[in-house]
Amino acid sequence: MIYFKFPFDEKLYSTDENQNTASVTFHSFNNAEKTEISGNIIEKNQLEFDLLTINSEILPEDHPQIIPENKEEYLQKLNEVIEIIKENNLPKLVLSRRKFITDFKTIDLKSSFNNLCKNYPNAFKYLFFDGKISWMGAFSEVLGKFNKSTHEFETMSLAGTIAVSDEWTEKEIEEQKPVSSYIRNILEKYNSLDSIQESETYDHISGNIKHLRTDFKIKINPENLDHLIKDLHPTPAVCGIPKDFCKKIIEKVEKFPRELYAGFIKIETQDYIQYFVNLRCARLYKNSVHLFVGGGITAQSNPEKEWKETEFKSEAVLKNLVLNC
Repeated sequence: MIYFKFPFDEKLYSTDENQNTASVTFHSFNNAEKTEISGNIIEKNQLEFDLLTINSEILPEDHPQIIPENKEEYLQKLNEVIEIIKENNLPKLVLSRRKFITDFKTIDLKSSFNNLCKNYPNAFKYLFFDGKISWMGAFSEVLGKFNKSTHEFETMSLAGTIAVSDEWTEKEIEEQKPVSSYIRNILEKYNSLDSIQESETYDHISGNIKHLRTDFKIKINPENLDHLIKDLHPTPAVCGIPKDFCKKIIEKVEKFPRELYAGFIKIETQDYIQYFVNLRCARLYKNSVHLFVGGGITAQSNPEKEWKETEFKSEAVLKNLVLNC
């Protein structure tokens, strides 16, 4: 079972559960696992969806084997990471954590999903349950969009996070620059058909927060699409620079595997193949919700501020959940 909406599209989509096809695939952060949703993509009637009963009793029980970091533990890890960044002269490294919500009896899955759709019109929104696991999310970062007819490929550089009402500081501006450079350098490897089109950097608003964003567009050989996605993922927005070194640090420092968080979702329609980074998301259980949040850490990062940023980001999903206590 999956329901989703594309950015700036009010149409509701699902799959017809055809066992011979899989148009939606969730890839884990380390790309070692993937979850396929069987079926061809079909449009669903919103009114019919609103009349459905999607009971959270279908969700699995949570038997947590880890305890999420408290503030003191996370601040300690932030200090460790900042020292690693300084010692190795890294432009950026992304550190993440989980936040558990357990003080509820049931989750109204349908209303929670509708809230995400209402409050994040420029994001990709989804709710899925495959019989074993269930996730929900709303996020704006596009890993890639490939036009099957024109062979145009679009992606974006997205970094820096502050409240919508705040002003950008040097920390966020300097955090975004190497992300754009990273993407630009990768695209140049595939730039055999046309010049790279690059936008000015501008504000990208997502709910109560905003990011710095730069858009890129090139034409590529369709045979290179899978290789290009492999080169782009994980982006500096979810990993760091240099990618391979930062991935090793993340695996060593973080307390838990990221699972589908900071991975990507591939959706193939008749005209496009789209890839969305799975950022503002949560894994759903009958008796708990695991919120996944993180932040880009630089040598200029302030641990206390970074902690507040993750708390702020957790509201993206949390404030839209309809929990019955």
